Amino acid sequence: MVKVLEDIQELGIVPVVVLDDVKDAMPLAKALCEGGLPCAEVTFRTEAAEESIRIMAENFPNMLIGAGTVLTTEQVDRAVAAGAKFIVSPGLNPRVVKYCVDKGIPMTPGCSNASDIEQALEFGLDVVKFFPAEPAGGLNMIKALAAPYVGVKFMPTGGINEKNVRDYLKYNRILACGGSWMVKGDLIKAGDFAKITELTKEAVAIVKEVRG
Repeated sequence: MVKVLEDIQELGIVPVVVLDDVKDAMPLAKALCEGGLPCAEVTFRTEAAEESIRIMAENFPNMLIGAGTVLTTEQVDRAVAAGAKFIVSPGLNPRVVKYCVDKGIPMTPGCSNASDIEQALEFGLDVVKFFPAEPAGGLNMIKALAAPYVGVKFMPTGGINEKNVRDYLKYNRILACGGSWMVKGDLIKAGDFAKITELTKEAVAIVKEVRG
């Protein structure tokens, strides 16, 4: 497993961030770091994503910053040039995965069934994003998929929150959980970064409680 994924495993939770305005990048990164979770998966869904990654990476060099919802090789190049240390996609696009693998860029593709996982294994990947986690069957589905694929770890994202994250983290095949409950859009828009720090601290405490 690559170093970036080992670091993510140690953190246990990856905040999935949607930023509509680059002005929020700095205070959000600061809030996450102060909360004890120096990590963010910035989704490439918005115009502000690329510049937000650049601002975070330059000002918080020790943060683990990745790009999420990456759908094309062109987005991979832009995200990495901006400072993203890992790439996450909602599905498994063989072209994008091969591009990342060939360039040595840590890549976690979205998988929700056995065929997806077998494709990921074909590319030499041993960590996949299970997405959308709750709608796709949640922890029971992950356990069912984990049984035949003994070397695979999962990063479930989608519908995970402070109420169910403990159950996921208790399972030893979960690398980390992706979640947005500590970085909700309304909190970012309201500039309530103190609340984000508070929720982040609570998330870190849950990981410590479960994993020690």
